[in-house]
Amino acid sequence: MNMESRRMGAAARLVLLLGIAIGYFMVLLDMTVVSVALPAIHDDLGGGISELQWVVNAYTIVFAGLLLSMGTAADKAGAKRIYMIGLALFLAASAMSAFAPSLGVLIAMRALLGVGGAALLPASLTLIAHAFPDPGERARALGIWAAVTGIALAAGPVAGGLLVDSFGWRSIFILNIPLAILSLLITRMNVTETNRNPKRSFDLAGQLLAIVFIAALSFVLMEGEPFGWSSPVIWGTGCLALLAIIGFIIVEAKSRSPLLPLHIFRSSTVSAGMLAGTASNIALSGILFVLPMFYQQMVGLSAHSAGLAMLPMMVPMAVNPIFAGRIVSRTGARIPMTGGFAAVAAGTVLLALADENTNYAQVCAGLFLIGFGISFTLPSLMSAILSSVPRELTGAASGALNASRQVGATLGVAVVGAIISGSETFITGMHVSLIVTAVILAGGSLLSFLFINRDRRT
Repeated sequence: MNMESRRMGAAARLVLLLGIAIGYFMVLLDMTVVSVALPAIHDDLGGGISELQWVVNAYTIVFAGLLLSMGTAADKAGAKRIYMIGLALFLAASAMSAFAPSLGVLIAMRALLGVGGAALLPASLTLIAHAFPDPGERARALGIWAAVTGIALAAGPVAGGLLVDSFGWRSIFILNIPLAILSLLITRMNVTETNRNPKRSFDLAGQLLAIVFIAALSFVLMEGEPFGWSSPVIWGTGCLALLAIIGFIIVEAKSRSPLLPLHIFRSSTVSAGMLAGTASNIALSGILFVLPMFYQQMVGLSAHSAGLAMLPMMVPMAVNPIFAGRIVSRTGARIPMTGGFAAVAAGTVLLALADENTNYAQVCAGLFLIGFGISFTLPSLMSAILSSVPRELTGAASGALNASRQVGATLGVAVVGAIISGSETFITGMHVSLIVTAVILAGGSLLSFLFINRDRRT
């Protein structure tokens, strides 16, 4: 009877993990699925490169800005409650996005999706830790949860392209509705609430300054070309971004309950790792922004075919993290990170040498190198940072890394879009933006080699 009870308990926990993984899947899917729909959105609702950047970045700006505070909210109010609120927001915003009558409404709904996504991510990690108290079971559960990353990234462009070609761009948001409902039902029936800490305080000033910094910096990069780089609006917003980040550092240094404990950056691994995380997502988001447009506008592929053309990059990202984790456990994080960044940089250079007449074999090789390198870089990065902070600060360090990566995702789209907007032709802008991206990636490789855990294995 006890054995049967244990089996039922294990089955219930697996169902629980499925429900949480579906929520995480939606969060990641929404970062990539929209990329292949941008040309169709443009044809239907209008807008130029700048407006299409906001369709992408309205999500990532809010998502990045709220990640740290949502972790505090999960501790204060209960992870299940915050997770279900996040799901409800995601469901409602997806439905409203699907029926958005204008580009402005769509951008606003994408921002609301970012709120829901930010609530889902830290709460899901807390729920998994609560449901799987045994360290071995928890590690396996987190492995399954992490594998969803690659699956979602691989599915985004392909599923998005198929849906856009078959049912129009609005269908990519309708897809979230049944997934959110299923996750809500599973969570409600199978998840127990975590312990609450009502005395946990919010760092409201730090939160507001973080969002102002990310939003202002993104505005400068995305609107610099339309407004003019010497425009008072751009200079004023740039000064606002600078004041916001200075204010954030001051507030966090003085706060009794900081959003981001600054002393974790005394570790060179943590400091370099945050910069490396930003660099990795600058590259990934920039590439995912420019390549689907290249395939559809310059090569003439359909949205579905453009999504399929991205598979050489996506497949390694879905498969390799399992092997990357084993390699990191044997060799430490520094070498896989250094090599991973170098591979992504080499693949980006191959893409930078391509145009509409280039043989697909060259593009395929470049995409494969990018996916292969990223799939080794990110698990190594997480391992290096979490092993370099005290156990009681792993949540803060994980949140900071996720936030830095989402800032990178925002900057990647902004920088690539700004370069393309300021270039004479799309191809010229694509080439220049990819070369800039390759240089950033080379810097990530150098940072990894010089500063990531040189003296100990992690």
